[in-house]
Amino acid sequence: MRSYLLALLVMLVLLSGCQSTEQPLQPSDTPQAPIIFNHFKATANTPPPLADSSQKKQTSQLATQQATKQPQANNRNQDLWQHIANNLTIEVYLNKALNKRIAWYSKQPNYLQIVSARAAPYLYHIVSKIEQRKLPMELALLPFVESDFRPTISSSEQAVGVWQLVGATAHHFGIKSDQWYDGRKDVLASTDAALAYLEYLHKRFDGNWLHALAAYNSGEGRVKRAIAENKKRGKSTDYWSLKLPKETSEYVPKLMALSYLVQHPKHGLIRPKLANKALTTELNVGQQFDFSVIANLSGIGRSQLHKLNPGYLKNQSSPNGPHTLLLPLQQQSLLSSQFFKNNFTGEYTVKKNDTLYSIARRFGLSVKKLKAINNKHSNLIGIGETLLVGQPRTMPDSLMIDYRISPYLEQNEVAIPTIAIQYQIKPGDTIWGISQLYDVPHSDLAQWNKLTASSILTPGTQLVLHLPQATKTVSHIHNDGLLSELEKTLKQPH
Repeated sequence: MRSYLLALLVMLVLLSGCQSTEQPLQPSDTPQAPIIFNHFKATANTPPPLADSSQKKQTSQLATQQATKQPQANNRNQDLWQHIANNLTIEVYLNKALNKRIAWYSKQPNYLQIVSARAAPYLYHIVSKIEQRKLPMELALLPFVESDFRPTISSSEQAVGVWQLVGATAHHFGIKSDQWYDGRKDVLASTDAALAYLEYLHKRFDGNWLHALAAYNSGEGRVKRAIAENKKRGKSTDYWSLKLPKETSEYVPKLMALSYLVQHPKHGLIRPKLANKALTTELNVGQQFDFSVIANLSGIGRSQLHKLNPGYLKNQSSPNGPHTLLLPLQQQSLLSSQFFKNNFTGEYTVKKNDTLYSIARRFGLSVKKLKAINNKHSNLIGIGETLLVGQPRTMPDSLMIDYRISPYLEQNEVAIPTIAIQYQIKPGDTIWGISQLYDVPHSDLAQWNKLTASSILTPGTQLVLHLPQATKTVSHIHNDGLLSELEKTLKQPH
C-alpha cells in the first residue's frame, strides 16, 4: 500500500511539472524588438518619441540598422496628408538634434500649410512614384527640407529645383538640359531622377536610409570617409556618431522632425488638408509646341501653364523634347475635354474579332483610358462602331508660332535686376516669418546675413534682403489678371 501511495505521489508531481512548462507563442505574443537606449531623455516639456513609446526599442545602433514599420495596408485615406502620415515608416527616437528641429518647426506652425500650397499640383504624383518604387514615404517630405518646394530655386553650389540636384547627378540619372529646358526644374522629371539616386545610395550604404540621406546631402564620398574614420577609431558608425559637415548633421534631423510632426501635428505644426487625388494630369503633346498655342487651344492661361511647368525655359518646348505638359485638370476631365478630343485623338472603326484590349494595345493606351475617352462603362463594342483613340492628328507644325510675325511673344532672357533693402528686426520676428513676408527662401535670407536657421534675432538689428526690382516685361503685360483655376481651388476652404 505504501509503495502504491508513493508511486501515485511521484506521478502527481510529474504532472504538475508538465503543466508549468512554457506554452507556445500565440499570434499576440510575438517577440518584442530589442531595446534602444535613448541618447537623450525626453522630459515632460518634450514631445514623445518618434515611434510609439510603448514598443520596446532596439540597440543603441538605431541609425546603423534602421528599422522600418510596415505601412498601413492599401487603405488610402481621402486626405493626402493623412495618407502620408499613415505610411511614414522609418523609426527613429528622440535625441537633442531632433528635439531642436521639432522646436524650430513648432515656432512656424503655418509652415506646412504654406509650402503644401506650392506642392499641391505635384504631391499626389510624387507619393504615387514613391509607392510604385516601394520606397519610404519620408522621401515625399524631402523637397520640403531641400527647397521649401520651390521648383526654380538654385543654391550656392548650383543645385537646382525642389530636389536640389546638381548638373552631374541630374545628367547621370537621365535629366535633359539645354537652352530650352532644364529637367531639374521640372518637378516630376526631377522626382524620377532623385528617387533613382536615392535608391542607388540606399544600396551603396547597405540598406541604411540615414546614411543614404546624409550622402544625398553632402556626397557619397564624404559619408563613406566619415564611416571609415569611425571604424578606424573603433567608434560606432551609425549616422548620429559620424562627423559630418554642419549642414548635413542638421539635414537628417530636419527631415525626421518634419516626419514626426506630420504624424503628431498636435505638437506644433498645422497639418494641411489636401484631396488624395491627382489635381493635375501629364499630357505628352508628341511634338514641339508653343505655350501660346496650347493656351489658346485649351483655354488654360499661358502664365498658369508656365507656372505648372517650370522646366521649360522659353515659350516653346525643345525641338528634341521633352514635349510633356502638366495640365491643371484631372485625367477624366482632360480625356473628355473638347481640347483633347479635337487635337489629340483620332478615330478607329471596330472590325470583326476586335476587343477593347486589342484596340487599346494597338494605339498604346490602357483599356481604362480608352473607355474614358469614349465614355464607356462596359467592355462591349460593336462591329462598325467608331471609337476615339489616342493617335495625334494635328499637323507637325500646327502647335508652333512664327515668331517673326509675333514678336510680342518672344522670351525676355535678360536677368532680373535686384535691389538690396534693409529690414529692422522686431520682437517676435523669425527668419522664416521674414522670408515669407518678402517671399524669399529662408535659406537665402540666412545666407545673405550669415545666419543659421536657429540663429537668435535681436530686435533693432538690421537684415539685408535682395529683392527683384519691380520691372514689368512685355510678356507680363499680356498675363495681367490671370489667376490659375488650380490656385482658386487650393484657396477654397476644405
